[in-house]
Parts: sequence; structure tokens; C-alpha cells
Amino acid sequence: MKDIDTWLQTHLFDEVPVSICVIDRDFRIVKANRRFNNEYGAATNRQCYEVYKGRETRCENCAALRTFEDGRIRSRQEQGADRNGSQSHYLVHIAPITRSEGEIQYLIEMSTDITLVKRLEQEKREAERLAAVGETVAGIAHGIKNVLMGLEGGMYAVNTGIEREDDERIARGWEMLEENVTRISQFVKEFLDFAKGRKAQVSVSDPNSPVRKVMRLFSEKAAHANILLTVDMQEDIEPAPLDEDAIYTCLANLVSNAIDACLLSGTKRSYVVMLSSREVDGTLIYEVVDNGQGMDYEITKKVFTKFFSTKGSDRGTGLGLLTTKKIVHQHGGRISFTSQEGEGSTFRIELPRDGLPEPGTLEAAPSPIHYEV
Repeated sequence: MKDIDTWLQTHLFDEVPVSICVIDRDFRIVKANRRFNNEYGAATNRQCYEVYKGRETRCENCAALRTFEDGRIRSRQEQGADRNGSQSHYLVHIAPITRSEGEIQYLIEMSTDITLVKRLEQEKREAERLAAVGETVAGIAHGIKNVLMGLEGGMYAVNTGIEREDDERIARGWEMLEENVTRISQFVKEFLDFAKGRKAQVSVSDPNSPVRKVMRLFSEKAAHANILLTVDMQEDIEPAPLDEDAIYTCLANLVSNAIDACLLSGTKRSYVVMLSSREVDGTLIYEVVDNGQGMDYEITKKVFTKFFSTKGSDRGTGLGLLTTKKIVHQHGGRISFTSQEGEGSTFRIELPRDGLPEPGTLEAAPSPIHYEV
């Protein structure tokens, strides 16, 4: 037993199948095991942010700093570069090393390379996206056919109005043409934007800024429809690294859907849509609540799974919730909902600060355009 204890004390640090380093309060690596040095190069006496990410300054959303401050163990996914400069993804666990008097002098970081896992996840998401595109070709064709029928009706009204010298008929036909040209243009643009995506820019932003913009956007529409649009913002939320335009897109999608759910309800009552924002235990939370038509069980099973619209082909493309889900996932968060037919729905976006991306560019986030489901 003594021989085993001696071997463990001598070799365990270097033999464990994860990369381990110890950093001091200046974020300097004071010790690293063999696997860490093999993956990131000679690390002792170098700053952790230099070794992991090739940075000259500490990371903006630094989990190590927060653990030094509160002593909590943290786990999070990170992006960096290996010793060859190739991009890598790793899962890191951070734990404090505490003196007997309670002072945290060092942290131990244990990281596991998950680059292959992330690559497989990306390939899976791409395969699912392409499969969804394939599944909805028939639905798209049907939607375009409906628009073309509207165009044909408008042309007929204009032509017959000209023949009869009926200005009112010509104006009505022209209005039909304008309406359907706008619909087909929006339809094609939304589909192409979702299919190809765009580069998203992340910067430290006020989490309430998208909320305010969405309220300004929809206040007039809601008032015109006799729907009470309310907001409940926690005003002291600290800035966070977000793609503000993308989060705006998510909230605009959800509020638009909530308003339409009220309009489509068909019952005579007072309708309310509430948009709220708050932070709970390090997680940013956005919620959109309505008392509209709600969804039955069969519809709830289809939400987020394909280009499915609850509004019918003449009102929605079915891209809104898919776009929203994609943006939320790119921010390391999750979106969930509850709904009861005839009573309304609640959609919740949760963005843990530990999972938010660093300021810079995300991969292929959708354009900040308002989509409808």
C-alpha cells in the first residue's frame, strides 16, 4: 500500500487523462501536467489567457476571476487554440485551492478537449437543418402557389378594370398585386436568410436594450388591435456579451407570435401580452406571456422541429421559432414553453452568463430580421 501511495503522489498529476494546470491570483500558470503541456505547449509562468487563447489581456467574461471572488466550482465550455494554433473546444472545470484560513490563493483547472464532439454536433445540426429544408419543400411550393393565385387575381382585377374604365377596380387590383409581391419577397428572403445564415457580432451590451426596441416596435400594432402590451424589466441587470440584434430578433418573433395568438383566438375578452427580463442566479431570463389561443398537444409536439406554422400558409412561413432556437443555442442558452389551448402560452429564454460567448463573431447566426411563425 505504501508503494502505491508513493506512486500516486509522484505520478498521478501527470498520468490522469485530462489537462491540468494551477493558476495564481495573477492568472499565471504555476504548474501544469504533462498532458496540458503536450496540448498547449510549455505553460509554466505564462498567463492562462495567453496559453489558452493567445490573448494579451484577461478574458472579459472570466470564470476564473469569478471563482477567485466567490469560491464556487465552475464548469463551462470554452474556445481556444492548441499549441499548433488550431482552434479547439474544451470543457473546463475550475475549483479553488483554499488555505486553512479560507483564503483562495490558487485555482486548479481541469480541461478536456471536446473539439471532435463539437464538430460532430455541428455536422448533426447541419444535417437536421438540411433535412428540415427538404421536408418543407412541398409546403413552400404550396405557399408560393397561394401567393401566385393572389397575383393572378390582382392582374385580372387590373385588366378588367382597364377594359371597363373602372378606376376603383383598378385600384383594388393594384392593391392586391402590391400585397402579394410583398408577401413573396418576404417569404423568399426569410427562407434564404435562414438557410445560409450570417455572421453575428457579439459585444458587451445592456440586456434590456432589445426589450426596449421590441416594445417600441409593437406598441402601436398592439394598441390598434386592442391588445395590452406590457413590459416588466429588471433595471439593474449588468451588461453581458450578446449579439443584441439577434436577441432582438428572438424577442420580436415571440412578441409577434403572441399578438397573433390573441388576434386568432376568436373570443371576446381582454388580451394581454407581457414581455419581461430579469437575472436569476447568474442566468438572464426573457419571457413572453400571452392569453391568446394557446396550442393543443399535437401542435406543441411540432414546435421547434420543422418549418411549422400555427397561422396557416397565408400568414406565416414557419421560420420564426426555428430561428429563435438557433440564436438562443448560439448564446449557450435554452428556450422552453408552456401552452394551454384556449388559455395562452409562455415562452422563456434562459441565457446562463457562464455559457455566453466572448465578444467577437459567432458562427452563422441568422440575420436580425423579424420572422413570423
